[in-house]
Order: sequence, then C-alpha cells, then structure tokens
Amino acid sequence: MHLDDRISLEPGTPQRGQKVRVEYRGLLAQSGADTVWAHTGMDGWKSIQDIPMERTPEGNFSCVTEASASQEMNMCFKDSANNWDNNSGQDWTFRLS
Repeated sequence: MHLDDRISLEPGTPQRGQKVRVEYRGLLAQSGADTVWAHTGMDGWKSIQDIPMERTPEGNFSCVTEASASQEMNMCFKDSANNWDNNSGQDWTFRLS
C-alpha cells in the first residue's frame, strides 16, 4: 500500500502478528542520509524499537518488522546524524486489520 510519496507498507493493511515490509523514501532518503532507522512503537508508542533499514537499488530505505500491536503501529524515521522525519510532528500511524 502506497500511503503517500514518502512511505509504503506491504501488506497495505497488516494483521496482528504479520511481517510488514516498510519502504521509506522521505526527506532523509532524499537528503542523502547514509543510514536510516525506522523508529517504531505499538498502540500509542509502546514497545519502542529502532530498526535499521537497508538502502534499496532505487535509493530508498526498507526494513521488515512485525505488526505486534493490537490496534495500530506508530512510526517515524531518523538518520545517523540524528535528523528526524516525523511527518511534520504527526508521525505515521497504521491501523491493523
């Protein structure tokens, strides 16, 4: 599921316990970041993790995580210089099916 120009999920509406591929092509990727982490939380930023992302051949970043939340996944991104992309302060929230 292509959420906007900056991020997509596969599958588009994950189910609890399912592996989710996240692809990030936002500001940090466009600004030449060498390393990006997906900063993730579940159900209102509980169980926070920083997941290293790998650069894709297209210059984006991707990782696989598990939808271990009961209702929603929360996400933003940071680079090795501690620059953040938090969707203009709104973060990204994905409802689980």
